Amino acid sequence: MVPKHIQERYDKLKNTINRYRRLFHVYDKEEISEAARDSLMHELSELESVYPKLVAPDSPTQRVAGQPLPQFKKIRHTVAQWSFNDAFSAEDMRSFDARVKRFLKEHFSDARPTYVCELKIDGLKVVLEYRKGVLHTAATRGNGLIGEDVTQNIRTIESVPLSLSRPIDITVEGEVWMSSANLEKLNTLRQVEGLPSFANPRNVAAGSIRQLDPKIAASRKLDMFMYDVAATSEKFPPSQAEELEYLRELGFKVNPHHKVVHDIDEVIAYWEEWKSKGRHQEYWIDGIVVKVNERPFEEALGYTGKAPRFAIAFKFPAEQATTILESIAFQVGRTGVITPVAHLRPVVIAGSTVSRATLHNEDEIKRLDVRIGDTVIIQKAGDVIPEIVQVVKELRLKNSKPFKWPTSVAACGGSGKIERIPGQSAWRCVDPESPERLRRMLTYFVSKKALDIEGVGEAVVATLHDAGFVQTFDDLFTLTEGDFLELEGFAEISAAKAVAAIKKAASSVPLARLLTGLSIPNVGEETARDIAEHFGTIEKVRRATKEQLVAIEGVGGVVADSVVSWFVAKEHAKMLDRLLSHIRIAKSEKKTGPQPLKGKTFVFTGGLDSMSREEAGEKVRALGGEVSGSVSSKTSYVVSGDEAGSKLNKARKLGISVLTEEDFGRMLK
Repeated sequence: MVPKHIQERYDKLKNTINRYRRLFHVYDKEEISEAARDSLMHELSELESVYPKLVAPDSPTQRVAGQPLPQFKKIRHTVAQWSFNDAFSAEDMRSFDARVKRFLKEHFSDARPTYVCELKIDGLKVVLEYRKGVLHTAATRGNGLIGEDVTQNIRTIESVPLSLSRPIDITVEGEVWMSSANLEKLNTLRQVEGLPSFANPRNVAAGSIRQLDPKIAASRKLDMFMYDVAATSEKFPPSQAEELEYLRELGFKVNPHHKVVHDIDEVIAYWEEWKSKGRHQEYWIDGIVVKVNERPFEEALGYTGKAPRFAIAFKFPAEQATTILESIAFQVGRTGVITPVAHLRPVVIAGSTVSRATLHNEDEIKRLDVRIGDTVIIQKAGDVIPEIVQVVKELRLKNSKPFKWPTSVAACGGSGKIERIPGQSAWRCVDPESPERLRRMLTYFVSKKALDIEGVGEAVVATLHDAGFVQTFDDLFTLTEGDFLELEGFAEISAAKAVAAIKKAASSVPLARLLTGLSIPNVGEETARDIAEHFGTIEKVRRATKEQLVAIEGVGGVVADSVVSWFVAKEHAKMLDRLLSHIRIAKSEKKTGPQPLKGKTFVFTGGLDSMSREEAGEKVRALGGEVSGSVSSKTSYVVSGDEAGSKLNKARKLGISVLTEEDFGRMLK
């Protein structure tokens, strides 16, 4: 028997996925991302594997998605079109390899298959039929049996041959795509015209091919790679690698990055290689396709009810996934601001397990209408903190209730009372001496962004604070080896190293880093740097008026008020006097030499191989440029590294120049 709650969850999942898939494949409407759909599909497949009796005839696991649009002429495919099964990990691929070899062992005494790895282009699949070497029809995949006639639009793509190198009958399959550069140009034009931007090249390709007016498709500058021969009047090539060469020989454009490998370890290595560099190609890639190379093996493996046994799509780690919101907790920041944190059923996103995500603030919870027990879509882009971006309301529990914002938070200490900051969406602890807030301030003070005290991290600071040794910033510099020896986990050597690291940090503190570490509300790294460069000394900053601060480019009235208020507070003034008696502020160095990047603002996203992002920022500033933490219309360049996040997408939407790490290196030289 299938438990009632499992049956209900299965029915909701099935119906929800079918609705999203129909919107996506038939009408090119993407209400949730492909990664989120994959995540829901994975949960559905898991339920079906545990409870086989659940499998319904209309389950999305049982058919190829999509129906032809009613306004297009229909074309019945001469060869049925299939979709690939998906793999998401090395373990999935090893299982695929084992299945292939186990199946072949029943038909061949000594089967040693090789594989062809091809890039999985994020575009629109189209099937082309040629008669006597001349393009006859072009159709979308549709439901696998019947597609939409898009011949006139495909004829506008220059890379699609209207006639082949010889007069044969052949049916071929390929992917229509748009380059990232053309997408940026198109979105720039749409912004001028007051039209919404396209989210990704796949949507543009699909929308362009489904235009009734071929002039629109022609204006989009689309391209197409061919990757498979479905039928031919000639003899089939003996392998997939030779099939790709056969396509090229006939006049089709074939992606050059395919590779023959000899075992599954080489497949995984190819995937790892393209996982890191795939996003930097002119076309978008969402994984690789792996096919058994030898045709006799391919024919013996054949197909299941919906997918080939001889091939699989090995997708890159998803940046979105679905999971269940189990509870909401509240975190106190270093400025006393309260941040709601979602506690989630663990889920793998972009190669790492995520069990918590930020909900930002009260207004965001209300906007999302997120509730305990909801199925939510989590997003993790590059180094950005995971966040909830959407609620799948079709899967909401019947007894669900709107989330009620609390009036107190235990981490604030004392009564725990909280208050909303006037004019902002944020709440904060009423008590400014909240223990949790103090711990976070002290942790930030010793971090790499501030004084960078090596070996004295979050856990050590928390222990020092709880033991009563450190309550304010200046307390750190009064610590002795004996103090550390009283803490669990410290011996003579580690205690001596900790004291030495504190003394080293105190010997030369850049003014900008000190201002950053003081946790002055609204003052981040870049603002602290601007203030430090303008005034030069801590004494001038302490005496600065609001008018003087606002005169600095990038410093507004809110920031100026925060700085003035912080320094005039008596408790801050006394603490700063004590702190300055322990540390030496490094002399600010004026920028000298050529300033070729003056007036240019850079934003970094993702990881860089040759240097840290902090080092990259220093190089930009040394050449007169500015570094920002967010993308805006004032941004000159976005430097995109590995696992680039949402900043890259925003840059593309705004038409801002995107540099690879190699481009950035050449610019510095």
